[in-house]
Amino acid sequence: MSLSAKELAQDPNFFAELLNYTREILATYNQNQRICSVFASQQRWLMALAGFGLYYGGIDGEPPGLHANRFATYVVEHEIASHNTALSFLQQMLAEGFLRYLPVATDRRARPMEPTEEAVQQLTKWLTIHLSVLDRLDGGRRSATFAKRPELIAALQPAISAGIVNSDDLRHPGDTFDLFTWVNSGGVIMDYLISRVGLVDTATQRVVVGRIAFTDICRRFLISRTHAKRLMIRAARMQSIGWTGSSGRSQLWLSYGFIQEYRNYQAEKFAIMDAAWRSAFGSPQIRAPKAKQVFTSAVP
Repeated sequence: MSLSAKELAQDPNFFAELLNYTREILATYNQNQRICSVFASQQRWLMALAGFGLYYGGIDGEPPGLHANRFATYVVEHEIASHNTALSFLQQMLAEGFLRYLPVATDRRARPMEPTEEAVQQLTKWLTIHLSVLDRLDGGRRSATFAKRPELIAALQPAISAGIVNSDDLRHPGDTFDLFTWVNSGGVIMDYLISRVGLVDTATQRVVVGRIAFTDICRRFLISRTHAKRLMIRAARMQSIGWTGSSGRSQLWLSYGFIQEYRNYQAEKFAIMDAAWRSAFGSPQIRAPKAKQVFTSAVP
């Protein structure tokens, strides 16, 4: 039986695992800030997931494959971004070496593309981090199985992509979450803030996470001081964060509501990933059977 988002959100062990998760995500970011820029905002993250979902599984109902018009149509239909933004995203991915054209195309108007090894490697790392969290919660063998058989990505990723893109709870989890994830680098800044959480003071409904200066955020996440200050001040006006003294120069606190938004969002995401694994491979406690070949580079 799949883990539900509600069950995960109410499990104290899940939040403890979330803190480990944020630290792993931040370590991944520090190792490769260039490719992590693909996920710099929720819009870009959703477009990346859409691209992988189309390429591996044809999540638009057609056979697997990726080309520009198909991608843009899917992105627009699911209200992720405009047609032009979708095409610009693909062009950037091609320019940065995360996508490439396949050598053979029967129709010049629909040139097929595929993710490069670097892009697949990063997706694999992202999936492994998430599968490891689920394994620690229920004693599963997902990450070990996936490590030995990385080709399982073709059976797993489409359901995850579609589940995330179609989830209202993930697209709009709350005002504070929206504030952070719809600006560049906001998502990883939020991961950083949550990674510093210790005990929640239930009397004040706040948790102090230590001194975090604007310059510290700028240095870590390669954003301007103006950008960082604007983001944090807007969050403070929402009373989602605040300082014990002067802003940017004293101890920072996060509201319990902000932490709840983050926890609930992650619970929904991990529940989708657990359901995708179980649907594709059955029990996470046993090794997945040999998956059928579901990948094809053919483009309809």
